[in-house]
Amino acid sequence: MTLDESLAQLRVCDLETIGRVTGRPHVVEIWFAADPIRRRVYMLAGGRDQADWTRNVRRDGSVRMRFGKLWLKGAARWIEGEPEEQLARRLLAAKYYGWTEGRALNQWARNSLPVAIDLTE
Repeated sequence: MTLDESLAQLRVCDLETIGRVTGRPHVVEIWFAADPIRRRVYMLAGGRDQADWTRNVRRDGSVRMRFGKLWLKGAARWIEGEPEEQLARRLLAAKYYGWTEGRALNQWARNSLPVAIDLTE
């Protein structure tokens, strides 16, 4: 089974990173927006690079994600630059805040650190 439209509609997923200090798995429940066609998931970190999970990703981008009962592996990376950065911000703002084209993004969507996860399995 892979990430499909029904799983993309879930409210949250679990993100498992490898602790940068402990080396042990660390799981957080998190908001996400998915692009099933590209097999990519986007997230925004409100705590930017101060969030533990973003620090873990910076150290080791190997992650696992759980959508319902389905676990998938991926490679996480901070997004730097257009147009992918704006895509991530807009997808998440639309999913969680009802953003539509022509409206301004809210503060969270504008200022959070964008992260992409390319699914590898």
